[in-house]
Parts: sequence; C-alpha cells; structure tokens
Amino acid sequence: MKKVVRAKLHGITITGADLNYHGSITLDPEVCEQAGIFPMEFVEIWNKQSGARISTYVIYGEPGSRCCILNGAAARTCQKGDQVIICASEYVQTAELYDLRPTVLTFTPDNQIDEVMHYEVRKTPEREFDFRIVRDDRPTSDQRTLVDVDVAALTADLKARGLSDHAIADVLSCHLSQFER
Repeated sequence: MKKVVRAKLHGITITGADLNYHGSITLDPEVCEQAGIFPMEFVEIWNKQSGARISTYVIYGEPGSRCCILNGAAARTCQKGDQVIICASEYVQTAELYDLRPTVLTFTPDNQIDEVMHYEVRKTPEREFDFRIVRDDRPTSDQRTLVDVDVAALTADLKARGLSDHAIADVLSCHLSQFER
C-alpha cells in the first residue's frame, strides 16, 4: 500500500486561529465538498510562510464563509494571513494509481477558488507511471471581474509565480488605474 494525495487545497489563506478551541481546522464545507474533503477526516497542513507541518482533522464551518481557521494547538503553527496547503490522503495499491483523479483547488487571497485541477497517472510508452496535471477550464478575462484588488497580495502572487520585480512593476503601472476603481 502507498499513501497518496486524494484532495488538495493549495494556497488557501488562514482566516483565523483559535487557541482555546478543541483542536482541528475549520473549513468552508462548500470548498471541502468541491475538493472531496470530509468532516472529521485527518489532513496534513503545510504552512508556506513558516514551513510548519501539522496533522489535524477537519470540521465544517459556515457554508460560503471561505473560512480556514486553525483551532487548539494547531493555532500556534500559523498566523492569520498565512497561506497553507491542505492535503487529504489515502492508501492504495500501486495498480490503483491509474484510477485516481485527485482534485486540487488553488485560491485567490480572499479564498475564492481560482483554479480547479486534477492529478492523473497513466501508462505511456516512456513510463509505466507517468504523471500529469489536468486543468479545468478557467473563466476568461471577460467573465472575471476585479473587486477590491489587494495590490500587495497581487504583487506577492505574481512574485510567487516567478515574475521579476521589474515585470510586476510594468504590469501594475499599465493597469493600476483599473485596480483603483
């Protein structure tokens, strides 16, 4: 048996930490349902800012709240505003890798789902176990609207995606008037 990823929330932002709660992580059930993460399921949490890694169980919060709240001892590992990766896993036989299609969600700074992806393993002429990421269609720029853009968060996201400071400055200077509406 191998432990493999079954669902992942990549880059979701911590919205709160409650040290005096029973422990766990509180997540928006609408986000969990889209990813396939269940209440009381154990997940691993990796803090992108500090590198902290913890394991705890999921409880559902308010639907539509986009919450991501660490509770109990887990609250000591993250600060509000930190981005984390939350991963649910399962044990499978090697041959079952071909049947899996884990959902991976990425997020905007306000925890709206930005992108939906799936991991796939398939047999190819080059390898017995080849890996690929399949992205679901994203809304086109005409279908997406900018609302209350956080320029600092946008800058950090562009930097994380590999843009240089100069390229980020060019993009912002060309479009800054749109962000200030």
